[in-house]
Amino acid sequence: MLLTAAAGFYLGARGGIDLWLLVNTLVGTALVAAGTNAWNQVRERDVDARMHRTSRRPLPSGRLTPGAAAWFASAITVAGVAHLAVTVNFLTAALAALTFASYVFVYTPLKRTTSLNTLVGAVPGALPIVGGWTAAGGDLGVAVSALFWILFLWQLPHFLALAWLYREDYRAGGLKMLSVEDEGGRDTGRMAMLYALALLPISLAPTLLGVTGPVYFFGALALGVLYVAAGAPLVLAATPARAWRLFFVSIIYLPALLTLMVLDKAA
Repeated sequence: MLLTAAAGFYLGARGGIDLWLLVNTLVGTALVAAGTNAWNQVRERDVDARMHRTSRRPLPSGRLTPGAAAWFASAITVAGVAHLAVTVNFLTAALAALTFASYVFVYTPLKRTTSLNTLVGAVPGALPIVGGWTAAGGDLGVAVSALFWILFLWQLPHFLALAWLYREDYRAGGLKMLSVEDEGGRDTGRMAMLYALALLPISLAPTLLGVTGPVYFFGALALGVLYVAAGAPLVLAATPARAWRLFFVSIIYLPALLTLMVLDKAA
Protein backbone atom coordinates (compact mmCIF):
# COMPACT_ATOMS: atom_id res chain seq x y z
CA MET A 1 0.00 0.00 0.00
CA LEU A 2 2.78 2.42 0.89
CA LEU A 3 4.75 1.55 -2.23
CA THR A 4 1.81 2.27 -4.52
CA ALA A 5 0.83 5.42 -2.61
CA ALA A 6 4.40 6.75 -2.88
CA ALA A 7 4.51 6.00 -6.61
CA GLY A 8 1.15 7.73 -7.09
CA PHE A 9 2.41 10.76 -5.15
CA TYR A 10 5.51 11.08 -7.30
CA LEU A 11 3.58 10.69 -10.55
CA GLY A 12 0.89 13.16 -9.47
CA ALA A 13 3.33 15.86 -8.31
CA ARG A 14 3.86 18.86 -10.55
CA GLY A 15 7.30 20.36 -10.10
CA GLY A 16 9.36 19.37 -7.07
CA ILE A 17 8.46 16.80 -4.43
CA ASP A 18 7.25 18.13 -1.08
CA LEU A 19 8.94 15.60 1.20
CA TRP A 20 7.01 16.59 4.31
CA LEU A 21 3.74 16.21 2.45
CA LEU A 22 4.88 12.78 1.22
CA VAL A 23 5.77 11.71 4.78
CA ASN A 24 2.34 12.80 6.06
CA THR A 25 0.67 10.95 3.18
CA LEU A 26 2.52 7.73 3.99
CA VAL A 27 1.89 8.02 7.74
CA GLY A 28 -1.86 8.45 7.22
CA THR A 29 -1.98 5.71 4.60
CA ALA A 30 -0.09 3.30 6.87
CA LEU A 31 -2.47 3.91 9.77
CA VAL A 32 -5.59 3.37 7.64
CA ALA A 33 -4.11 0.27 5.96
CA ALA A 34 -3.18 -1.19 9.34
CA GLY A 35 -6.61 -0.39 10.78
CA THR A 36 -8.29 -1.99 7.79
CA ASN A 37 -6.22 -5.15 8.20
CA ALA A 38 -6.89 -5.26 11.93
CA TRP A 39 -10.65 -4.81 11.50
CA ASN A 40 -10.64 -7.55 8.88
CA GLN A 41 -9.09 -9.89 11.45
CA VAL A 42 -11.69 -8.88 14.03
CA ARG A 43 -14.53 -9.69 11.64
CA GLU A 44 -12.98 -12.93 10.39
CA ARG A 45 -11.64 -14.36 13.64
CA ASP A 46 -13.95 -17.39 13.35
CA VAL A 47 -12.76 -18.06 9.79
CA ASP A 48 -9.11 -17.58 10.76
CA ALA A 49 -9.51 -20.15 13.54
CA ARG A 50 -10.53 -22.79 10.99
CA MET A 51 -7.72 -22.07 8.52
CA HIS A 52 -4.28 -23.54 9.12
CA ARG A 53 -2.27 -20.58 7.81
CA THR A 54 -4.20 -18.04 9.93
CA SER A 55 -4.98 -20.01 13.09
CA ARG A 56 -2.01 -18.52 14.97
CA ARG A 57 -3.09 -14.92 14.44
CA PRO A 58 -3.63 -12.95 17.68
CA LEU A 59 -7.43 -13.31 17.86
CA PRO A 60 -8.01 -17.01 17.02
CA SER A 61 -5.05 -18.01 19.17
CA GLY A 62 -6.47 -16.07 22.13
CA ARG A 63 -3.52 -13.68 22.55
CA LEU A 64 -5.88 -10.72 22.07
CA THR A 65 -9.53 -10.20 22.95
CA PRO A 66 -11.94 -9.05 20.20
CA GLY A 67 -12.81 -5.94 22.20
CA ALA A 68 -9.21 -4.80 22.54
CA ALA A 69 -8.55 -5.50 18.87
CA ALA A 70 -11.65 -3.56 17.77
CA TRP A 71 -10.68 -0.52 19.85
CA PHE A 72 -7.14 -0.62 18.46
CA ALA A 73 -8.32 -1.03 14.86
CA SER A 74 -10.86 1.81 15.21
CA ALA A 75 -8.37 4.17 16.86
CA ILE A 76 -5.65 3.84 14.23
CA THR A 77 -8.15 4.02 11.35
CA VAL A 78 -9.72 7.23 12.66
CA ALA A 79 -6.26 8.64 13.40
CA GLY A 80 -5.12 7.85 9.87
CA VAL A 81 -8.11 9.46 8.16
CA ALA A 82 -7.89 12.51 10.47
CA HIS A 83 -4.15 12.83 9.85
CA LEU A 84 -4.69 12.86 6.08
CA ALA A 85 -7.52 15.39 6.38
CA VAL A 86 -5.45 17.78 8.51
CA THR A 87 -2.00 17.44 6.95
CA VAL A 88 -2.76 16.48 3.33
CA ASN A 89 -6.26 17.21 1.96
CA PHE A 90 -9.85 16.11 2.38
CA LEU A 91 -10.01 14.25 -0.95
CA THR A 92 -7.13 11.96 0.01
CA ALA A 93 -8.70 11.41 3.44
CA ALA A 94 -12.01 10.52 1.78
CA LEU A 95 -10.27 8.01 -0.50
CA ALA A 96 -8.60 6.42 2.53
CA ALA A 97 -11.96 6.18 4.30
CA LEU A 98 -13.47 4.61 1.16
CA THR A 99 -10.63 2.07 1.10
CA PHE A 100 -11.39 1.10 4.69
CA ALA A 101 -15.17 0.94 4.24
CA SER A 102 -15.12 -1.02 0.98
CA TYR A 103 -12.69 -3.58 2.38
CA VAL A 104 -14.18 -4.12 5.83
CA PHE A 105 -17.90 -3.64 5.18
CA VAL A 106 -18.24 -4.91 1.59
CA TYR A 107 -15.37 -7.22 0.63
CA THR A 108 -14.97 -9.02 3.96
CA PRO A 109 -18.61 -10.19 4.31
CA LEU A 110 -18.85 -11.01 0.59
CA LYS A 111 -16.13 -13.63 1.01
CA ARG A 112 -18.71 -15.78 2.81
CA THR A 113 -21.35 -15.50 0.07
CA THR A 114 -19.88 -15.20 -3.45
CA SER A 115 -16.65 -15.79 -5.35
CA LEU A 116 -17.14 -12.35 -6.93
CA ASN A 117 -15.68 -10.99 -3.69
CA THR A 118 -12.27 -11.06 -5.37
CA LEU A 119 -13.34 -8.36 -7.83
CA VAL A 120 -14.74 -6.21 -5.02
CA GLY A 121 -11.61 -6.68 -2.92
CA ALA A 122 -9.44 -5.43 -5.77
CA VAL A 123 -11.05 -1.98 -5.48
CA PRO A 124 -9.61 -1.04 -2.05
CA GLY A 125 -6.35 -2.64 -3.14
CA ALA A 126 -6.13 -0.23 -6.07
CA LEU A 127 -7.19 2.97 -4.26
CA PRO A 128 -3.90 3.86 -2.46
CA ILE A 129 -2.16 4.83 -5.71
CA VAL A 130 -5.07 7.20 -6.36
CA GLY A 131 -4.72 8.61 -2.84
CA GLY A 132 -1.02 9.22 -3.41
CA TRP A 133 -1.79 11.00 -6.66
CA THR A 134 -4.40 13.32 -5.10
CA ALA A 135 -2.16 13.96 -2.09
CA ALA A 136 0.41 15.50 -4.42
CA GLY A 137 -2.23 17.69 -6.04
CA GLY A 138 -3.22 15.54 -8.98
CA ASP A 139 -6.84 15.63 -10.14
CA LEU A 140 -9.22 12.71 -10.57
CA GLY A 141 -8.89 12.38 -14.34
CA VAL A 142 -8.18 9.81 -17.00
CA ALA A 143 -4.48 9.51 -16.11
CA VAL A 144 -5.03 8.40 -12.53
CA SER A 145 -7.87 6.12 -13.59
CA ALA A 146 -5.33 4.23 -15.72
CA LEU A 147 -3.14 3.78 -12.64
CA PHE A 148 -6.17 2.51 -10.71
CA TRP A 149 -7.02 -0.08 -13.36
CA ILE A 150 -3.42 -1.27 -13.55
CA LEU A 151 -3.44 -1.99 -9.81
CA PHE A 152 -6.94 -3.47 -9.99
CA LEU A 153 -6.11 -5.94 -12.77
CA TRP A 154 -2.66 -6.84 -11.40
CA GLN A 155 -4.17 -8.13 -8.16
CA LEU A 156 -6.45 -10.70 -9.76
CA PRO A 157 -3.96 -13.23 -11.21
CA HIS A 158 -1.82 -12.63 -8.11
CA PHE A 159 -4.63 -13.56 -5.75
CA LEU A 160 -6.19 -16.30 -7.89
CA ALA A 161 -2.89 -18.20 -7.93
CA LEU A 162 -2.59 -17.94 -4.14
CA ALA A 163 -6.24 -18.85 -3.60
CA TRP A 164 -5.88 -22.02 -5.64
CA LEU A 165 -2.77 -23.05 -3.70
CA TYR A 166 -4.63 -22.56 -0.40
CA ARG A 167 -8.01 -23.83 -1.61
CA GLU A 168 -8.24 -26.41 1.18
CA ASP A 169 -7.75 -23.69 3.76
CA TYR A 170 -10.45 -21.55 2.19
CA ARG A 171 -12.78 -24.54 2.05
CA ALA A 172 -12.17 -25.21 5.75
CA GLY A 173 -12.85 -21.55 6.51
CA GLY A 174 -16.16 -21.61 4.63
CA LEU A 175 -15.14 -18.89 2.19
CA LYS A 176 -16.66 -18.75 -1.30
CA MET A 177 -13.61 -18.63 -3.53
CA LEU A 178 -13.47 -19.73 -7.16
CA SER A 179 -10.63 -22.09 -6.26
CA VAL A 180 -12.70 -23.98 -3.66
CA GLU A 181 -14.86 -25.62 -6.35
CA ASP A 182 -12.06 -25.73 -8.94
CA GLU A 183 -10.01 -28.71 -7.86
CA GLY A 184 -8.32 -29.08 -11.25
CA GLY A 185 -7.57 -25.37 -11.48
CA ARG A 186 -8.75 -24.92 -15.06
CA ASP A 187 -11.32 -22.19 -14.25
CA THR A 188 -8.83 -20.41 -12.02
CA GLY A 189 -6.22 -20.57 -14.77
CA ARG A 190 -8.60 -19.19 -17.39
CA MET A 191 -9.63 -16.27 -15.20
CA ALA A 192 -6.03 -15.48 -14.27
CA MET A 193 -5.10 -15.47 -17.96
CA LEU A 194 -8.06 -13.24 -18.84
CA TYR A 195 -7.05 -10.61 -16.30
CA ALA A 196 -3.36 -10.77 -17.25
CA LEU A 197 -4.30 -10.23 -20.90
CA ALA A 198 -6.56 -7.30 -19.97
CA LEU A 199 -3.75 -5.77 -17.91
CA LEU A 200 -1.30 -5.76 -20.83
CA PRO A 201 -2.89 -2.94 -22.92
CA ILE A 202 -4.00 -1.00 -19.82
CA SER A 203 -0.43 -0.99 -18.49
CA LEU A 204 0.67 0.89 -21.63
CA ALA A 205 -1.86 3.70 -21.09
CA PRO A 206 0.33 5.93 -18.85
CA THR A 207 2.65 6.62 -21.78
CA LEU A 208 -0.24 7.23 -24.17
CA LEU A 209 -1.72 9.67 -21.63
CA GLY A 210 1.54 11.57 -21.17
CA VAL A 211 2.32 10.37 -17.64
CA THR A 212 5.38 8.30 -18.57
CA GLY A 213 7.84 8.08 -21.44
CA PRO A 214 8.83 5.44 -24.03
CA VAL A 215 11.18 3.53 -21.70
CA TYR A 216 8.23 2.76 -19.45
CA PHE A 217 6.09 1.79 -22.46
CA PHE A 218 8.45 -0.89 -23.72
CA GLY A 219 9.33 -2.05 -20.21
CA ALA A 220 5.63 -2.42 -19.37
CA LEU A 221 5.11 -4.32 -22.61
CA ALA A 222 7.88 -6.78 -21.70
CA LEU A 223 6.59 -7.20 -18.15
CA GLY A 224 3.06 -7.74 -19.42
CA VAL A 225 4.19 -10.46 -21.80
CA LEU A 226 6.07 -12.10 -18.91
CA TYR A 227 2.95 -12.00 -16.72
CA VAL A 228 0.81 -13.56 -19.44
CA ALA A 229 3.44 -16.20 -20.13
CA ALA A 230 3.56 -17.11 -16.43
CA GLY A 231 -0.20 -17.60 -16.34
CA ALA A 232 -0.57 -19.50 -19.63
CA PRO A 233 0.47 -22.95 -18.31
CA LEU A 234 -2.32 -22.82 -15.71
CA VAL A 235 -4.90 -22.80 -18.51
CA LEU A 236 -3.59 -26.13 -19.78
CA ALA A 237 -3.17 -27.81 -16.40
CA ALA A 238 -2.90 -26.34 -12.92
CA THR A 239 -0.11 -27.60 -10.72
CA PRO A 240 1.30 -26.14 -7.50
CA ALA A 241 4.58 -25.34 -9.27
CA ARG A 242 2.79 -23.39 -12.01
CA ALA A 243 0.61 -21.51 -9.53
CA TRP A 244 3.64 -20.57 -7.43
CA ARG A 245 5.44 -19.41 -10.58
CA LEU A 246 2.55 -17.07 -11.45
CA PHE A 247 2.43 -15.80 -7.88
CA PHE A 248 6.17 -15.02 -7.78
CA VAL A 249 6.09 -13.35 -11.20
CA SER A 250 3.23 -11.16 -9.94
CA ILE A 251 5.40 -10.09 -7.00
CA ILE A 252 8.21 -9.13 -9.38
CA TYR A 253 5.86 -7.43 -11.84
CA LEU A 254 4.39 -4.72 -9.64
CA PRO A 255 7.53 -3.15 -8.10
CA ALA A 256 9.28 -3.41 -11.48
CA LEU A 257 6.39 -1.60 -13.19
CA LEU A 258 6.20 1.10 -10.52
CA THR A 259 9.96 1.61 -10.70
CA LEU A 260 9.71 2.11 -14.45
CA MET A 261 6.93 4.64 -13.91
CA VAL A 262 9.02 6.63 -11.45
CA LEU A 263 12.24 6.50 -13.48
CA ASP A 264 10.52 7.47 -16.75
CA LYS A 265 8.01 10.02 -15.53
CA ALA A 266 7.21 12.43 -18.35
CA ALA A 267 8.40 16.01 -17.98
